[in-house]
Amino acid sequence: MRIGVLLLPTDPWPQSVALAQRIEEMGYDHLWTYDHLSWRRYREQAWHAAIPWLTGIAAKTSRIRLGTMVSSPNFRHPVTLAKEAMTLDHISDGRLTLGIGAGGIGFDATVLGGAVLTPGERAGRLDEFVGAVDQLLREPATSLRGDRYTIDEARMIPGCVQQPRLPLAVAAGGPRTMKTVIEYADAWITEGDPDKIRANAARLDESRRRIDRILLSDNGADRPLASVDAFVDLVGRYQELGFTDLVFHHPRPGDPVWTDDPAMVERIATEVLPKLRVG
Repeated sequence: MRIGVLLLPTDPWPQSVALAQRIEEMGYDHLWTYDHLSWRRYREQAWHAAIPWLTGIAAKTSRIRLGTMVSSPNFRHPVTLAKEAMTLDHISDGRLTLGIGAGGIGFDATVLGGAVLTPGERAGRLDEFVGAVDQLLREPATSLRGDRYTIDEARMIPGCVQQPRLPLAVAAGGPRTMKTVIEYADAWITEGDPDKIRANAARLDESRRRIDRILLSDNGADRPLASVDAFVDLVGRYQELGFTDLVFHHPRPGDPVWTDDPAMVERIATEVLPKLRVG
């Protein structure tokens, strides 16, 4: 199993760079950031845009993969997101995974003056959005007319470094969004209720598509950084469900959720990662 770390794009830039470089040095496989305009309990704090943030991190690192967790149709358009992702794929020398989700009902949903969509409407929008991004990143020129998006002769030249396009990781938690994962995605992102995760993992098994499975942990009851044993236990449980990747939030002083000792990040790197590589 590959292990990644999620950093919020909220800290002073030198601090973010230093931490990202240290995470790479420790041997972690990937590094992610949230793609929001503002987010929950950090709404009144500093918050930087995800794509420029990742671009800067790409310039200061050399090996670790980078990704959005996750880009949202609430304020994104397929053409502009695809163009930015293609460019970042070049800047990072082919290290980008583009995470995409349906978009929630929080601040990002109304900041541009739009109405909050129902879960079904968001699922339908996600399917069209991901399908458009998939086509845009594969083709030098794209035109399409859908229920929500019209694209007229959009150019994506020179195309992605990673071929046939950079990987798409789609967040999904229900049957409709899982269909989008199965049709378009290279990876599935999930979190939350273990029973729902197990049911959706079974849907992937039935599809017989080889899709990476990424667990975003420690937003709920699981506390993988409570101890090395807790981390190893969580990894083992999700390996049994076919998960290929696990991502945890880097502990943050003052945050009410991610309260574990930051030294655990070093301990996992030295005590767990080498064993996962051998396995």
